[in-house]
Amino acid sequence: MSPARSGYLKGAAFGLATVSIWAGWSVVTRLAVTTSLDAWDIAALRFGVAGLLLSPVAIRRGLARERLGWLGLAVTIAGNGAPHAVVAASGLHFAPASDGGALNPGCMPLFVALITAMVLGEKPSATRRSGLWAIVAGALVIVVWHAGGIAWSTSRTFGDGLFLVAAFLTACFTVVMKHAKLEPLDAVALLSTGSLVVYLPIYLALAGTRLAHLPNTEFAVQAIFQGILVTIVSLVFYGRAVGILGASAGAAFGALAPALSALLALPVLGSGRTGRIGSALS
Repeated sequence: MSPARSGYLKGAAFGLATVSIWAGWSVVTRLAVTTSLDAWDIAALRFGVAGLLLSPVAIRRGLARERLGWLGLAVTIAGNGAPHAVVAASGLHFAPASDGGALNPGCMPLFVALITAMVLGEKPSATRRSGLWAIVAGALVIVVWHAGGIAWSTSRTFGDGLFLVAAFLTACFTVVMKHAKLEPLDAVALLSTGSLVVYLPIYLALAGTRLAHLPNTEFAVQAIFQGILVTIVSLVFYGRAVGILGASAGAAFGALAPALSALLALPVLGSGRTGRIGSALS
């Protein structure tokens, strides 16, 4: 096998692993924000856990300002840190998880292509442009003809708008990380620790000890899933995919999220919990 093909397969494996976790996040978080948690709680869990675990890495390796600058550092933290988590989880409160998968991360490759073209002057090839149009068409099909016939409403439209904002934020993070040549673990440590320092004091001042009232099992499951699997593992994998394949090709795996969301729900649907997953998907 040629080195180029081997490298592509390795990058593709990281991309598929990433989007599988992201697809699961849409269902699990939709379930959470329509039952016991809200978007602010989800962000606190994600970056409280990840920030504490990765703060030694950020302290040891520094802020990478020589490569990022203050603006790049702010984009790194906002693009996949607490601001992104609040926006994406808020969208799942107003709109179904199927919309979330189609628009965020489904439309994120489109935003990456637009940013790299406008800011870096990288023009996509004809093949890539065709692929981007296919992504847009697929997202529209899923949103407009969502199974179950969910009616359009101001609430759903607002949620879909939040998904697009979240996709744009991740696209900005993707371009900055690739352009600055940040190691994936460094990028995740920066955004997690920055979110911990900036967001958690605000959350604690406003919400107090609300998370402490969760049942211990639910708290542990959400903390591990949100803080470790989604924030650390998926973003390190995503950084590896982008580093190997490039910003546009690495981001393109986000288009698989809608289909994977449905596939990941099948085992749970088969276990007799149709009602809960039905509410999560719609």
